[in-house]
Amino acid sequence: MGAFGIDSGAIVFGEGPDDEHDGEREARGAREEAASRDGFVRGALFFYGGLGCVALVWRMSSPGASILHPPGQPETTEGLGAALLAGLVLGGVSLGLSELLTRFSSLGEALADTLGESLAGIRVADGILLAFASGIAEEMFFRGALQPAVGLVWASVIFGACHFLPRRELALWSLYAVAMGFAFGWLFEATGHLAAPVAAHVLVNAVNLPRLARRAEERESKGRTQG
Repeated sequence: MGAFGIDSGAIVFGEGPDDEHDGEREARGAREEAASRDGFVRGALFFYGGLGCVALVWRMSSPGASILHPPGQPETTEGLGAALLAGLVLGGVSLGLSELLTRFSSLGEALADTLGESLAGIRVADGILLAFASGIAEEMFFRGALQPAVGLVWASVIFGACHFLPRRELALWSLYAVAMGFAFGWLFEATGHLAAPVAAHVLVNAVNLPRLARRAEERESKGRTQG
């Protein structure tokens, strides 16, 4: 119960000890949540930075090889604009498919909910930063370094396997990752530029990461309201 206080001759409700403790707990919880979120973002950036370095060193170990182009393709900027456009188109198609799966399949909805829970609290700026880091580093590794070494099929399968977690809700994620691995790998070889799958990957993550985080926050808010 709030304690009474006197303000300019009027009787007003002040904050009692319980209210103060609740406020302190909420403030402490908010600080811990922010620290956890920032730690997650820093850890992810460190991981992707390391992955990109590994890919670059691996590809540079092959004399005359470029991580920016498939083997046998000319190392030129010619066609770069068309490659970026093709990547953005593929990214848009991927976003449309993922939205349809989320709206019209129980597995897609469960996947969105599960991934959203892991991203809850991520700010839009953090999501976009992670999208660039993950899109660039993963394409450098899987398409720029791994695919020339093992081929399109195995690179795509390994890409999907790296997105595998033993949970029913995430089964669709692994299968979708394999399919997108094939699409990104084909795009890399068809355009002759790593920039094409990078553009597609970054676009997908830049839209989906903040959207999934917002979805989780809306579900949490709805749950509190109903509770």
